[in-house]
Amino acid sequence: MSRAYIGTYTKKDSQGIYKVELSEEGKVSSVEAVAKVDNPTYLAFSNNNKSLYSVSKIDDKGAVSSFKVKEDGSLELLTSVGKEGNPPCYVEVSKDNKYLLSANYHTGTVDSYSILQNGELGELLSTDAHEGSSVHPRQEKPHVHFSGFTPDGEYVFTCDLGTDEVTTYKLNKGILTKVENFKVKAGSGVRHIVFTSDNKKAFVMTELTSEVISFDYDGKGKLSNPKYYPTLPSDFNGENKGSAIKISNDNKFIYVSNRGQDAIVVFEDKGDYLEQIQTISTFGKDPRDFNLNKDNTLAIATNETSGTITVYIVDKTTGKLDCVEKGVEVPEAVCVQFV
Repeated sequence: MSRAYIGTYTKKDSQGIYKVELSEEGKVSSVEAVAKVDNPTYLAFSNNNKSLYSVSKIDDKGAVSSFKVKEDGSLELLTSVGKEGNPPCYVEVSKDNKYLLSANYHTGTVDSYSILQNGELGELLSTDAHEGSSVHPRQEKPHVHFSGFTPDGEYVFTCDLGTDEVTTYKLNKGILTKVENFKVKAGSGVRHIVFTSDNKKAFVMTELTSEVISFDYDGKGKLSNPKYYPTLPSDFNGENKGSAIKISNDNKFIYVSNRGQDAIVVFEDKGDYLEQIQTISTFGKDPRDFNLNKDNTLAIATNETSGTITVYIVDKTTGKLDCVEKGVEVPEAVCVQFV
């Protein structure tokens, strides 16, 4: 059996965080609401899977919340830490489970929080506010969409949709210090970034131009040699917003989701270039997120507008996806994290 947790918006019918149980073949056996939270739109596990962290909202404040994961998969709220302004859009935990990062699209900031030994959130330790803008109407100010760690845990990277910048930080005892700043082509709207496990390459998904950007990475916070790859066919004329990007455990395959095209697009890394090898429907509207389980045998796409999830079997040899479940109701589904 596999287990995944779904973060949602709670503007309509959703109650908060949902737990999904699946067979090894990807068949869904149960969907259950396990935590009542306002707008838990992104989730992250501690590295021991004992704690779950979530974007949230408390009264009129944006917040991050921590939960204890019980034996049966249910969640017990531990702490919530609020901050003036709208909720963040992304959270991630350090390898040593000592720090939580959050990215805030609305305020254009990246924040770091301490994590206590029992999994509870401590205090806000550091904030960096981005500055700038770019050419698209949605780029009138900074919009930080991602803040996460490199595979070795040595650096923090952020993606700013509003300024077209990927920024590197060091995190020293929870304090963020800026190291490098890489500007992509104007109007791209960088959204999320992933790294190969050997720390030699990075791949960014853009929201506004629906492209994958590949980079060489020096392992010391610096990106170089960007190459741009379209994810949409040349005859696609509709509106589209790029969303999630993931990488396979063996670093061979890059997966992205498109809202508008409503599809997952798969690339194979050929060494010097990326080759697009598959486009497969998400069988729902607006797949805001997509994720692979730990051994890369299953994948789930979350279709926000249709309020459904789609499950795929992953061929680990070819990297391609095969849909095995579609139309599974999870209201306002946004984020998916496998245990």
